[in-house]
Amino acid sequence: MAYGRGGMGGMGGANMQNLMKQAQKMQEEMQATEKLLDEWEIVGTAGGEAVVVYMNAKKKIDGIEIDKDVIDPEDGEMLEDLILAAILDGYKKADAVYEEKMSKFSGFGGAGGLL
Repeated sequence: MAYGRGGMGGMGGANMQNLMKQAQKMQEEMQATEKLLDEWEIVGTAGGEAVVVYMNAKKKIDGIEIDKDVIDPEDGEMLEDLILAAILDGYKKADAVYEEKMSKFSGFGGAGGLL
């Protein structure tokens, strides 16, 4: 089927251009959100803040603080458990922030598989 002047080709071109602009805007918004997640500070804690883990909303750990009072050479397992608990607390918080910020892109193939 061939279309002449004023056929479907004219309208389709305008719609396609509009769609491309919307896609570009969505991509720019997603990149800005990705940057925000990189810079967002999450603080995970355990043992009443005896262990504190710092990370971003993409779960990249930036630092760990350990209260010297919980360092017991005779009970290394307790310290390991506290560190793991603080990391998991941070992960839970990071997941919540990530989901909140990226959910608006879920229908556009943007957030899937990033974590």
